Amino acid sequence: MPELPRFHLAVPVDDLAAAEAFYGGVLGCPSGRRSDRWIDWDLHGHQLVTHVVDRHPGAGDTNPVDGHEVPVPHFGLLLDVEAFHVAAGRLRDGGVPFVIEPYLRFAGEPGEQWTLFVRDPAGNAIELKAFADDADVFRV
Repeated sequence: MPELPRFHLAVPVDDLAAAEAFYGGVLGCPSGRRSDRWIDWDLHGHQLVTHVVDRHPGAGDTNPVDGHEVPVPHFGLLLDVEAFHVAAGRLRDGGVPFVIEPYLRFAGEPGEQWTLFVRDPAGNAIELKAFADDADVFRV
């Protein structure tokens, strides 16, 4: 299967040290370029930039999915199943509360996937998921 495209995403934060502890410490993302107002992160080969803003937009809304209130807006990352469970363990060990605990959706069906939601220290919602079969990512 060809490699999925990489993304660049900038997210607002209100405390760069807290963002560094979360993205660098808990998630283990290597950092790149930085200033006193932003840090580039390598999020599994994708560029995530945490920018300090004076007025954070807030937590947003939710949308009901599978009996859970999914935070909107959110960004996410597709991992393989092993990396998903490693990340979930790092989040748990780091004391990060889950908005939605890791769980398996569509077990035994096309689209079977592990998913979880957390918020970074600035309140940005993050979804991590892992499909049993990467070919199901865009299957309808």
